[in-house]
Formats: sequence, C-alpha cells, structure tokens
Amino acid sequence: MSEITEKDINQDINDLYDYYIHSKIDRREFVDRLSLYVVGGLTVPDLLNYLMPNYEDRQQVRADDLRVDSEYINYDSPEGGGSMKALLAQPAANTEKLTGILVVHENRGLNPHIKDITRRAGLGDFIALGPDALTPLGGYPRTDDKGRLMQRKRDRYEILEDFIAGARFIMNHPDCSGHIGVVGFYFGGWISNMMAVKMPELKPAVPYYGGQPDDADVPRIQAPLLLQNAELDKRVNAG
Repeated sequence: MSEITEKDINQDINDLYDYYIHSKIDRREFVDRLSLYVVGGLTVPDLLNYLMPNYEDRQQVRADDLRVDSEYINYDSPEGGGSMKALLAQPAANTEKLTGILVVHENRGLNPHIKDITRRAGLGDFIALGPDALTPLGGYPRTDDKGRLMQRKRDRYEILEDFIAGARFIMNHPDCSGHIGVVGFYFGGWISNMMAVKMPELKPAVPYYGGQPDDADVPRIQAPLLLQNAELDKRVNAG
C-alpha cells in the first residue's frame, strides 16, 4: 500500500468524499468515481484507507479509561423518538456540580468517534451526554454506511426534539450545575444552531460545519456561538 500524504488529495477528492458522507451518492458510485483519481502508484484501496475514519486507532479516551465514569442511560423524548439511549460521561469520583455538554453526532448515529468525544468532554471536567438519534431504529448499526441510511428514515425535526430533550435531561441531572452547552458535527452542527434558536437558556453552542437556521430565526438566539467553518466547504458556506 502506497503512503498517501495531504498533497495527494486534491479538492475534487475532498468534494467527492463530502458528497458520499452526506448521502448525495452511494458507496458504489463513490468508489467508481474515486478510481478516476488513481495516478502513479496509488490505488483505490490506498485512497479509501486514507479517507475513511479509523475509529479504533484514533480513540483518545477509551471506554475502559479509569479517569472517566461512563455509562449508557435512557431518557424520555416525548416530542421525538420516545425513550432515547445515550452515553453519559463525567470525571471519575466527581463530587462537584459540573457544567453540562450535549454532544451531537453527524448523520450516522452514535458511532465510536462521537462516543470518544463524549468521554473526552467527561475527562475535561464536564458532565457530557451523547445521545443516539438512531435509538428508535435499533441504535447505531456498527457501520457508518448503514447508519447514514437509517438516519435518513427519521424526521430531522423529531431528531432535533430528541437532542433538546437530552439537553434538558442533563440540565436536571443532580451532578449538573444547570448550565449547559452543545457541540455538534455536520448534521449535528445544524442541530446545535437550531437548539440555540429554540433554547434561550442554552449557554454556548459550538457547531462544526453546520447548516444555518432561517434568517427570521436568528434574532431568537441568545447563546454565544462559536462557528467552525472551512474555507472551501461550498455546501455549508452557501448558507
């Protein structure tokens, strides 16, 4: 397998990957079109190995890390999917009330990367909750490809209600100070922005590459926002 560096990945390949992970094309079309960029000693498997996430090797806080107490819980989302499963994490042997963080996954469910981020937040002296929007469909199915297909079966506004309910669950947790922020990625970035619209009590909202709320809703936002956007991300930046 050839060693790939960032200089081997042009913007067309990044755009193609963006189409794929946002369900604009399926895996077969993604692989077929990726073959057009095979040059020199590179192969399609080389490109796939570089582009696709390696969750196991890149975890920073593993499930058995003794510095963090983490467990799966269920909370009620009456306006959304009903009983929702989530990962709850906080510092081990904590005795103080902590600020809460809601961690919102991408368009594929509570995958290993988002679980890792939830545990990282717990290690950072927060009480963190990472809900799984795929709970009503059986939960994250072990692969992102299947997760994307499953999440497309749910209404995005019902999912929004699931995460709002998750935020209120943390706010009322006995180990929480009542202050809560949200961080979300891609689809979760849109959720973060919409939570800022719908929850005046929300503290910071930190969306990564999230779609924007309607212009008419922007004046309703009370929370400070830290917006992460990429210069060449035409799809999100169009908003």
